[in-house]
Amino acid sequence: MMASNRSIFDQLVDKYDAVLAEAFFHSIDAIKSAVTLRVVVERLERGDINGAIDAIQVEREAFSALELALAEAYNAGGISLVENLPRLKDPDGNRVIFRFGVRHPEGEAWLRDHSAQLVTRITDDQKRAIRQALEEGLAAGRNPHSTALDVVGRINRVTGRREGGIIGLTNQQERLVSLARAELVSGDSALLKHYLTRQRRDKRFDRTVMNAIREGKPLPSEVVTRILGRYSDRMVQLRGEMLARTETMMALGTARDNAMRQQINAGKVAEHDIKKKWRSAGDNRVRHTHATLSSAEPIGMDESFISPSGARLRYPGDPRAPTSEIVGCRCHLEYKVDYFASIVRRYERA
Repeated sequence: MMASNRSIFDQLVDKYDAVLAEAFFHSIDAIKSAVTLRVVVERLERGDINGAIDAIQVEREAFSALELALAEAYNAGGISLVENLPRLKDPDGNRVIFRFGVRHPEGEAWLRDHSAQLVTRITDDQKRAIRQALEEGLAAGRNPHSTALDVVGRINRVTGRREGGIIGLTNQQERLVSLARAELVSGDSALLKHYLTRQRRDKRFDRTVMNAIREGKPLPSEVVTRILGRYSDRMVQLRGEMLARTETMMALGTARDNAMRQQINAGKVAEHDIKKKWRSAGDNRVRHTHATLSSAEPIGMDESFISPSGARLRYPGDPRAPTSEIVGCRCHLEYKVDYFASIVRRYERA
């Protein structure tokens, strides 16, 4: 019997969490740095919001680094699984060679389709967030120049990079930034106190906000801009980290499943000699549904784990599962294989 090595899986997760997050941040920085602010402002001055969105150029090609990182994670997951299968010999003394085909049609199709869907979701949601921010900014009476900067961010004179803005945020996160702005500019003590409950705020500004509450004065606009810039940056950081973890788990889980199926299709193991065991991270951060799955008995290769929520999962990070069951998941799958039985059957067939 062979159990997958948890430490090897964790190393892959840690590595590709960082790789995918960095690729996402690189894509966002590339979009921001390519913006010609003058063009965006000119189009807003004409009331051409569609034109302003087009000028920001949130395009699929900007996320090519993310697509490449996803492919790298997928390939590493499959290769790692076969490299850590046991060294076996058949009854004639011939070594059984386990291999993962990185150019296997099924894997390539999954990568192509999933990458396209992922980037389409990101770009479509991003454009909705940008539209929402532009429309609200103009409706609130902010001038086109300030409205554009609130979206694309302001250049840090030290680093030369744009900071703040809402590029990189989901539509839902943009709403949180908008609500935070309303709280900060309100001058209302209750709303300012609510801002201080926001988990992703930069606490270095808390004293400034508390002084405004105590003095009963609104915050200066330039201070609001700085506070919101840091809040937005932290929200982008969160978005990148969560996206990277979810996509890493999805790529590794799918690759490992495909790698094992390739061994089945090659006749090196028999499907009915394989059992799957769910393994959680084993700490108090594990969602209760996955803690329950971890205590369940192993199931067959073609079976699905049934979550207490009713969701069916073939493995942790299963792209067919509901978002609530895969976002931030840190579980892994252990394959239990009766290699001896599979080799004997293979020999008998020969």
